[in-house]
Amino acid sequence: MSELLKKIDARTKLAGTNKLEILLFSLGEDQRTGRKEVFGINVFKVREVMRTPEITSAPEMPSSVEGMVSLRGALVPIIDLAKYAGIVTEKKPEIMIVTEYNGHTQGFLVEAVDTILRLDWSAMRVPPEMITNRMGGLVTAVTELNNTLVMMMDVEKVLAETSLTDDAHHFLNIEPIKEERMIFFADDSVVARKQIERTLEAMNVKYAYAINGMRAWDELQRMAAQADLSGRKLCDIVNLVLTDVEMPEMDGYMLTKLIKSDPRFAGIPVLMHSSLSGNSNQKLGESVGVDSYVSKFEAQKLAIKLREMLHIGK
Repeated sequence: MSELLKKIDARTKLAGTNKLEILLFSLGEDQRTGRKEVFGINVFKVREVMRTPEITSAPEMPSSVEGMVSLRGALVPIIDLAKYAGIVTEKKPEIMIVTEYNGHTQGFLVEAVDTILRLDWSAMRVPPEMITNRMGGLVTAVTELNNTLVMMMDVEKVLAETSLTDDAHHFLNIEPIKEERMIFFADDSVVARKQIERTLEAMNVKYAYAINGMRAWDELQRMAAQADLSGRKLCDIVNLVLTDVEMPEMDGYMLTKLIKSDPRFAGIPVLMHSSLSGNSNQKLGESVGVDSYVSKFEAQKLAIKLREMLHIGK
């Protein structure tokens, strides 16, 4: 396992190249369909891979949360991904992927891990509606490998639906702004988009969005062309771009690189909003021109950062 992940720290050079590396894993053969699905997770979210340790059961947890494990003195919730995804298997999962994102650490139980696959985000497609409906929105992107469909899992959705916390308090005490502002954001996660919308609505900020970097770039170019035709500066129409990092077709690094290299977008700051933890990801963003970085998902911190970047006084 350690051999599989030992080079993760050296992967920072992928920023701005629209490439990613994903750890492939399986959840076992579904008894109902006879299929063995292949999933993927960004290696930046993987802290380690290990054999499933002894799990301590915990009361009043969702059915897919098996319990807790003590890792380096901290209690970590353990989620059986097959149960969460509604896949019925005979075998108990033998492998645990320890992940870290959104400032949380959790273990995902899987049947097996395969390999680390390097590919271009342009090879990751928005999932067909059939897959979205069948998987309940769990899949944010798909690609094909050796005639096998690989599905990227929406880890924000997994965390949101297994944490058993009411997030309504996150949006309390967000002060609305009086000045008119417009933000354009891009995020492939349904859960993340809803959280961003709630934050912006609490701030009384207008917004538009796209479900990935490619569609965001297409829409931003269209808006830039319209601004040119009307003789206006785009920065007077769009006051800030908020972008996720991981998105099919085009990631947030590449989107930022395109924005910062196009003079039509002068004066529009880019705020990177990601569940990827650690200073390395902030440095990656800085290398392609990101103006600031805020981690997912803390509505209060996002609102404070937006006020600061929009030059709104308290």
